Amino acid sequence: MIKLQKRAFIRTLLAAACACAFAGAAQAENVKLKVGVTPGSHALVMEQVKPLAAKEGIDLQVIEFNDYVQPNAALAAGDLDLNSMQHKPYLDQQIKDRGYKFAIIGTTLTEPIGIYSKKVKSLAELQEGARFGIPSDPSNGGRVLLLLQEKGLIKIKPGTGLTPSPLDVVDNPKKLKFVELDAPQLPRSLPDLDAAGINTNFALEAGLNPKTDAITQEGPNGPYANILVVRAEDQAKPWVAKLLKAYQNDTIRKYIDEKFKGAVIPSF
Repeated sequence: MIKLQKRAFIRTLLAAACACAFAGAAQAENVKLKVGVTPGSHALVMEQVKPLAAKEGIDLQVIEFNDYVQPNAALAAGDLDLNSMQHKPYLDQQIKDRGYKFAIIGTTLTEPIGIYSKKVKSLAELQEGARFGIPSDPSNGGRVLLLLQEKGLIKIKPGTGLTPSPLDVVDNPKKLKFVELDAPQLPRSLPDLDAAGINTNFALEAGLNPKTDAITQEGPNGPYANILVVRAEDQAKPWVAKLLKAYQNDTIRKYIDEKFKGAVIPSF
């Protein structure tokens, strides 16, 4: 009788140990990640990624920021595990200016920047001395200037690459007056300007439709595909491949196509 009781007790201990081991393994497989996004397309798409990430054992918390600076600062500080809100030219400038040790793990979507106006219906209607708003950060401000050059309104000094500034404009027949503002401020400043170049995510957040409200837009091809960014030390972690699987797939591609109807384009 005593032997039987001992055997039963041992079996109970073994069962409990196995249960703990399985529970520990399951817990180890679940990873909690914080991802920083900007409002609009990045936030909306990442919410669609969340349930797909959960199937890969990732508990994804989406945190919105209202500018482009804070998500990189928060990532560097360890308050985020990754962010999804910028293209490579912007990241390159941030790394140059702030010394971040970041790595790109994949591409997400492209948001062709548009030019909007409450006063004119075409660039040709802009009058001499028109006040033209552009983002104050070098990459997106330069992006708008390059678009204006492509449309024949200005000429930029050769050799400035992807980040020209108003100081690099060498020919400006309409004598446009460039007003540099933080990117999120441009939509609400539009009534005080003659026109402005506005990033698609902030345009969408302000209720502007890039397809119908923009008087012109970038083409779909270019260096401005948005990216997923992590700290360099994390780029080889197992969750990276799982997160990419949750983002770069036909389900997310279909969502982007149907939700934004060409205003935002999958870049994977």
